[in-house]
Amino acid sequence: MAKAKSNFFTYKGLPLVRKGNQLYFGNMYDEFVVQMEVQSTKKVGDLDVADKVIIRKMSTDMTINPLEAIVKTAKKDSLYEALDIACAWLRV
Repeated sequence: MAKAKSNFFTYKGLPLVRKGNQLYFGNMYDEFVVQMEVQSTKKVGDLDVADKVIIRKMSTDMTINPLEAIVKTAKKDSLYEALDIACAWLRV
């Protein structure tokens, strides 16, 4: 059977979607997704690189109050570290 083509960028097999300074990692059909919010950036050469990122593990249950849907939070100093934590949270 042919594999369905995904319109989303994936990281380690899970969708990674960006809108502005927010990134969502994970599949919305799963029990949890991770929201990452870039708080600040710094210049490295010509690129803006995230240096403060807030990470939130959230339930995808639409019946839960959005503030109660957040089950874990963390702050990291790079997007790489944030994605590393997000992968661990979703794989466990």
